Formats: sequence, structure tokens, C-alpha cells
Amino acid sequence: MDSIQDRINYLKNLILHHQHQYYIMDSPEISDIEYDQLMKELHQLEMNYPHFLTSDSPTQRIGGFALSSAFKKVHYNIPMLSLDYVNNKKSYMEFHMRLHEKLKKDKDITFCCDLKVDGLAVNLLYINGSLSQASTRGDGKIGEDITSNIRTISVIPQRLIGHDIPDYLEVRGEVFMPHEGFKKLNKQAFRDGCKIFANPRNAAAGSLRHRDPFITATRPITFVAYGLGLFTEGILPRSHIECLQYLKTCGLPVSDYLCLCHNSKEVLDFYHYIEANRSLLGFDIDGIVIKVDNLDLQVKLSSTSRAPRWAVAFKFPAQEKITRVCDVEFQISRTGTLTPVAKLEPILISGVMVSSATLHNFSEINRLGLKIGNHVIVRRAGDVIPKIMSVVQSSSYLDMNTREITLPMNCPICNSRIQKLQEEVVARCTGGLICAAQIVGALKHFVSRKALNVKGIGEKLLAQLVKNEYVKNPADLFTLTLHQLINLEHIHLKSAQNILDTLNDSKYTTFARFLYALGIPKVGEATARNLSDYFGTIDRIMNASLVTLMKVDGVGRVGAHNIKNFFNEKNNIEIISILIENVGIYWK
Repeated sequence: MDSIQDRINYLKNLILHHQHQYYIMDSPEISDIEYDQLMKELHQLEMNYPHFLTSDSPTQRIGGFALSSAFKKVHYNIPMLSLDYVNNKKSYMEFHMRLHEKLKKDKDITFCCDLKVDGLAVNLLYINGSLSQASTRGDGKIGEDITSNIRTISVIPQRLIGHDIPDYLEVRGEVFMPHEGFKKLNKQAFRDGCKIFANPRNAAAGSLRHRDPFITATRPITFVAYGLGLFTEGILPRSHIECLQYLKTCGLPVSDYLCLCHNSKEVLDFYHYIEANRSLLGFDIDGIVIKVDNLDLQVKLSSTSRAPRWAVAFKFPAQEKITRVCDVEFQISRTGTLTPVAKLEPILISGVMVSSATLHNFSEINRLGLKIGNHVIVRRAGDVIPKIMSVVQSSSYLDMNTREITLPMNCPICNSRIQKLQEEVVARCTGGLICAAQIVGALKHFVSRKALNVKGIGEKLLAQLVKNEYVKNPADLFTLTLHQLINLEHIHLKSAQNILDTLNDSKYTTFARFLYALGIPKVGEATARNLSDYFGTIDRIMNASLVTLMKVDGVGRVGAHNIKNFFNEKNNIEIISILIENVGIYWK
């Protein structure tokens, strides 16, 4: 028994620590999913051993109750409660049945459903229609005064509009940060060398609780009202939705997604609709909120010390889950970029079995501090490609047998050398003219209007030529036969002959066009012309030093390395030699 009690005490202290980091310091040390797992374990232990349950347990309190000394305290007459939650149809139906039993009702109950926005709950106090005070939820009974910061949010009216406004009116709502604003904020923070926020909720909380209102004013946060607190005579709404409609007439923003549902089927339909479309909202939600619409019924159902009995949050399946990185493989894109892909222990996320996730580039691997064997948090939102969000730091996931992820020396497709310049984020395969992974893209560039200008050859035709193994590099284009072409889809005798004719005509070109056609990374039209003017021959470019190459206008250090690496790859030299000596490409 002592070990059970020790575990419970350990979990309590650990959760309190992470609540302080999340709510007060705005600097979480673990992910939401890891925090939820700690709370779930504590709750289960307290259910199994109720004699160890105490009133100070985090499961019995509203999260984030440790208040900062930097803000004045605000006391609530009507507490700002949290919400109980369900996470599947069965547990929702159990909630539904409890309401019927409590109310002794056979008829359907009408619910007001809304989005569960992932932000920071606040209380706005209007006295005689003017914004007098704003505060955070805190522990539900005592919050923090953030009036100066709230005044900087443009969608929150300083004075309510309309008639019959109560002398004293508390409005409850959520402050949050939309995705677009979050991206811009972090992008600017990265440029300025400042703190990067972990997620939009964290950014909103940090912005709202900043000590300098002028900083808050620069942050892209917004607000949506979701209910009332204490108010004096003046309005007598009969339902929750009427309360929100009234607030809208007063000039306060309310949700565009409010939905009256008259039975459990309609609630489930709303849930599934929002779940399917959440990626289109432009801000984070983690479920829907279901509230009994009739205010008299709310009073009858009452509340616990933590949450109302007449409302529940119906959470979506986790879009993030923990799994292990088994290996890292490398893929080559059509442009030659080397992309690391993490191979994962398969895990079900949002109804889809996920077994791999892109790592984009080596900078991302370094940012994550990722090693093969690490446990990681994987996110899959909507149809977005699964992404590794972070390495799990919790002591529950100690990764003993890990190994470093190393950049391969050679391309996994064509065995050409891999180039990674210090100035560039990505690594590249240098075998641009022969690499099978790049060949369609390389051929498309080679025949393009600004390169050799071979008319009548598009990407679909090139894909057919590669698929049928008629063409493996640019030189093979000039060995095509009439018979090969007319065997392809949608190619007739006349069009086949036209293709052969235009290929023959393209052999006479300019040196600048030929250089551009080779597809050397960072060598565009202008740079190709400058190289042509400076060196005059292909041999001089091949033999030029880095210092000499950098003297050419528009080349620079990265361009010089790209050119040098391209011509140091023997496969590229062989193709160039065939194009000039065998095919007969020439210029003035």
C-alpha cells in the first residue's frame, strides 16, 4: 500500500510542478499528451484507492490555480468552473442518460453546442456598460487582474452597445491565437532571436499575462464569449443560446458555430461535422462543448466544486500520440533534395495507422534532438502528413538503446555524392543528370523554353519515356526512335516526327542555355549567362577554382560550391561529354 500512496504523492507533486510551468511560467516542459497521461494515471489510482483521495489533489481542482504575484487578485461570486469531459460515444450517452435520470425527463433535452476553443478563459466585468475589469480564471474562485492587457484586444468592446444593459455584467469567454497569427509571431521571434512559443494556446497565455500591455497589443490574440457570470436585473434570458445572442447584440464576439441540438443524434452529428472540418477553422480546438440550453434545468442540475453537471466537453480523438522511432530512411525528391523519413512503431492516430513521418531536413533533426530509438510525440491533423512534434522527455519513457542519425555520404538511389553546405538547410544529391529519383524533373528542366526549348515534350510524355525505360538521362532523348514514340499513349505518327525534328533543331543552342539546361542548383538564367560570358568554354568552368567561380557576378559562395560539386561528379561529366561529342550539341 505504501508504494501506491508514494506513487500518488509523486504524481500530485509532478502534476503541480507542470501546472505551474504551463499556467504561470508559460513555459511547459512536457506536451499536453504527457500531462494528460499523468492526470489519467492519478485519477485511476484515486478511483481504485479512494482512501488516498484528498481535497488538494489536482484531480479535484481547476488547473492552473497557482497564481502569480505579478497580478492583483480578483475574487468571483460565481466561480469560473472547469468542464468534465467524455471522449467517446458510450461515455457521452452515459452523460446523456444521467441528465434524464436527474431531471426525471422522458422527453428529449435541447442542448446548445459549441466549439471547445483551446485558449485562456477570462472574465470581463462591465459596470454601467463600460469595461471595468478583466481577469483570468485562476482557481475558479480567485483570478488575476489583466485589465490593461485585455483592453488591447480590438474585438473586445470598451463599452457595450444597445439598451437594457445590466448595471453589473460578467462575461465569460476565451482568449486565443489563430494559426496565421501564431505562425507570423514565431517567424518574427525566430528572426529576432526571441523565445519561440510551443503552440498557439501557450502564445495566447504568454501574451495575455505579459507585464507590458504594449507587448500584448502587438500580439495577434482574439476573443470569443461563451457565457455569463454574475449580472444584475436588466436581462432575463431563458436559455443559454439567448444569453449568447444577447451578448452579440451588445457588441461582443460569439462563436459562428453555435448549434441547437434537440436530441443525442443531433449532438453526435454536430460532433462528427466539426471533427471532419476542424482543420479548416484556422484556430485550435480539442472538441465540442455540450450545454443544457434551458437555464432553469441548469439550476436544477447544479454543479460540483469543479464542474457543472449540465455541461460536458466531448473531446476529439487525440491527434497526437506517443510512439518510438525505429529507424530513419532517406528519400530523394524530384529536385535532388535529401529528405529524412522516420520509420515508426505503427500507431493509430485519428483513425489512421501511422508508421512514418517526414523529418524535412537535418536542421529539423537537430532542433528536435532526435535519435533512433527515441520515443516521440507524433501529430496528425486532418489530411496533413504526420509530423514529429518533440522527443518525449518524461522519465516514464527512458530511451536506453539510442543511436545518432547520420547523413549518408552517397545517394540511396544513384550512389552519387551527397552535398550539404553549411549555408544551406537541405542536403542534395549531386547526380542530377542520372539520378532516377530526379530524372523526370531534370528532363523537364532540360527541354524547357528557357533551356534547350524542345517543343512538344511535356511532363506526361517524359514520365512515359522514363517508365518505359527509353530515357534514363538527357542524352537518351536524342536517341529516341519513331517506333518508340508511336508506341506511347496519345502519340501519333505526325506528332512523333515533330518531336524528333524539334529535338534535332535544339542541338544548336547557346552556351548560356546549355549551362542553364544542366540544372545546377542555384544557377539560374542570369547566372548561366554570366558564367558563359566569363569562361566561354565548358572546360574552363570545370577546371575553375572556388575562388575564381566566386568572382562571377551572381554566383557567390553557395553557387560556387554547387557548380564545383556538380562538375566533380563523374556521372555528370559523362553525360555532358555524350551530349557534346556523340549527340552533337553545339553553340557559337
